[in-house]
Amino acid sequence: MAQQVAYAGTGRRKNSVARVRLVPGTGKITVNNKDIDQYIPFPNLVKDLKQPLTLTETENQYDVKVNVNGGGFSGQAGAIRLGIARALLEVDPDFRSPLKKAGFLTRDPRMVERKKPGLKKARKASQFSKR
Repeated sequence: MAQQVAYAGTGRRKNSVARVRLVPGTGKITVNNKDIDQYIPFPNLVKDLKQPLTLTETENQYDVKVNVNGGGFSGQAGAIRLGIARALLEVDPDFRSPLKKAGFLTRDPRMVERKKPGLKKARKASQFSKR
């Protein structure tokens, strides 16, 4: 049996970690063994995570298989997008310039700020009263 070539990339965003595999195929995206439209219910997030494929015009050339955990839908979509972009670099190093210019190879460093003692949340304090 012939071995199919798979390209891998890891993406992280907030508390989400996505392990992405690109396999030559028809453009089907599977996340945690579910179709992408079943797993992520927001069309804008689905469109967002497909951006690296659209930019490099490889939408219908690879099947995307993703294992993702942690965080919510937005963080997971961002992690998948970074993972796809990194896997596309393995496919063809010439994709680096357009992906870099679009900002798809940069990991977003923003994280939730920790809660501080004496406050209700990171910055939210109880209402001030003079007496």
